[in-house]
Amino acid sequence: MATITATMVKDLRDKTGAGMMDCKAALSETDGDMEAAVDWLRAKGLSKAAKKAGRVAAEGLIGLAGDGKEAALVEVNSETDFVARNPTFQEMVSAIAGAALNAKGDLGALAAASYGKTKATVADTVKEMIGSIGENMTLRRTAHLATGQGVVASYVHNQASPGLGKIGVIVALESTGDAEPLKTFGKQVAMHIAAANPQAVDTDSLDQAFVERERAVLTEQAKESGKPAEVIDKMVEGRLRKFYEEVVLLQQPFVHDPDTTVAKALEAVAKDAGAPVKITGFYRFALGEGIDRGESDFAAEVAAAASGT
Repeated sequence: MATITATMVKDLRDKTGAGMMDCKAALSETDGDMEAAVDWLRAKGLSKAAKKAGRVAAEGLIGLAGDGKEAALVEVNSETDFVARNPTFQEMVSAIAGAALNAKGDLGALAAASYGKTKATVADTVKEMIGSIGENMTLRRTAHLATGQGVVASYVHNQASPGLGKIGVIVALESTGDAEPLKTFGKQVAMHIAAANPQAVDTDSLDQAFVERERAVLTEQAKESGKPAEVIDKMVEGRLRKFYEEVVLLQQPFVHDPDTTVAKALEAVAKDAGAPVKITGFYRFALGEGIDRGESDFAAEVAAAASGT
């Protein structure tokens, strides 16, 4: 049996919003496994983790570059939002986004790429900026999409300056039809993705481990009803369909017309374009998602500074 510490209980409470005693019970039931404890709380209806999962945990900017046929995203993190508003930092992120078009989604290639017209690499430039501004920075990730026939549309939310913001989306639409309706619709889909945060284009594209984890949680929730196994199976399948409507792009209600789905809107634009249209992929970068920012103890920091440690 794992030892359940106060720190573990606090971390689980921060992740889920559940009560301290519930968090302690969850960790005890799952032998200290944090992910399993989150699922245990969700199954008991005690967790608010889903609402907290997308919270920003780091500063910096998402950078976007593209020409309609291809586009790239980058995330460059800084310690404070003050640096993100610095024009020099913004210029650097824009230039890195431009270099990301050639890196084709390879972070290592992007770090080793030339920065603009200089002899310095992107990685060297970030290090130089750290020394210049005096704040830690990280080239965290990049993504790239291209299409031979169709368009790659994009959207930046909370834009600090052109191509820079807090959320960046690129989405590829494949079609031999008229490009103009594709561009308009592509921008709408990119905005939809920014708002609705789908996990995959269609059900088949979902990570099956992700689906099975959700199925396990839904099964535990259904068992609480005390109904027979065959009824529970039907309950789980019904709830999974609802789950798909929440996380699968084509099944989500279209934010620009909630009375229809993205799939139905796609059929409508195909008529305008004069040819079938397929969404072949997308990327959504939200600044700081998935980064665990540790909480500092201000009193301890002052004490340490006073003692010279």
